[in-house]
Amino acid sequence: MPEKPEVRGTVAPGFERVREEFAAALAEESHNEPGSQLTAYIGDRLVVDLAASDDFPGERLTGVYSVTKGATHLVFALLAQDGVIDLDRRVVDYWPEFTGGGKERLRLRGLLAHGAGLIGLHDRPLTLAEIADDRVLAELLAAETPFWEPGSGYGYHTYVIGALTGEVVRRATGSSIQALYEERVRAPYGLDLYLGLPEALEPRYEPVRAMNPTSSEAASPDAEPDDPASLGGIAFHFTPDRHGLDFAVDVPNTREVRAKGQASVGGIGNARGVAGLYAAALTGLGGRPPLLKPATIAEFSTPYLTGTDLVTGGRDQFGLGFERPVTAFPALGQDAFGHCGMAGSLGFADPRSGLAYGYVRRRFAFPGGTAPENARLVRALTEAAADAA
Repeated sequence: MPEKPEVRGTVAPGFERVREEFAAALAEESHNEPGSQLTAYIGDRLVVDLAASDDFPGERLTGVYSVTKGATHLVFALLAQDGVIDLDRRVVDYWPEFTGGGKERLRLRGLLAHGAGLIGLHDRPLTLAEIADDRVLAELLAAETPFWEPGSGYGYHTYVIGALTGEVVRRATGSSIQALYEERVRAPYGLDLYLGLPEALEPRYEPVRAMNPTSSEAASPDAEPDDPASLGGIAFHFTPDRHGLDFAVDVPNTREVRAKGQASVGGIGNARGVAGLYAAALTGLGGRPPLLKPATIAEFSTPYLTGTDLVTGGRDQFGLGFERPVTAFPALGQDAFGHCGMAGSLGFADPRSGLAYGYVRRRFAFPGGTAPENARLVRALTEAAADAA
């Protein structure tokens, strides 16, 4: 049995309960050694910067899975804000090969809202090498028949949304979304969140660890794999011979994915990097101005396609490119925007409180998706922020 984990790092006065909740969550999961990190800003003030005892805040990097989508679509939001991309135009206006099966009628808003119906391939699963390369994915999906009429509903495009939106960016600007992220976001704000991890930083990378459920968790209905033929099975890469979450562990642990910075799930970072991303977007960071204007935040945090997600069964969970964390954390404002990651990571900004949040863990949380401890951590943070206001 691993020793009870300790906590390293600091919290600002008034945020002591956040440290207590973080320590309690680690203790309850000590069998797992989750390798958790938590960072939060209120405005540009760092108020929480914590890590489990096997780490130091800001030291190690790991795969953040779909938290990547927040970085990717921050770039898209900047381009829309600058007038480089018009959200009311059709995808095909930027990407002429994006036709067939109704794709040519899809607007950019519908694409960003996971409405394209292009969650994978009909005849076979995507390979890891294909998933690693956004350009390859874009070419494959442009030729694919949608799984539903584009724009008629929405379903989570787990591994591919960044390839689709990134191809629009490439056609509109001549640059990859990864290059624009580095130029406009990561480098100017000094963020430890990478879409393309340099070889020199590989020694800081800690591999993602597979889920380690308790016996009761393993016996629960949540542990049942998705049907490989279902929309969820296709989107999350369940196959007859392999569980989708086992496949997912391999994704960031593959150097090609880390090097290319796959725009859906290939981001590598830590909690400081994730929280810093949202602080930079919302209020500015390190003396630099905020990246997004309030009107842009309002536009990208508002649902465009509503109802039930055809892949996950969630409801009204997406704005444009970003998730709406208020659906999971009711204490947040309606204009909060962010994204969770498959292993349990989470990042968001909440304009109402000024909170920018980053949580990263190296061990997959059960049953996958937003780790359950985020609920207690977000609650403690929002309460502390309200008391400090």
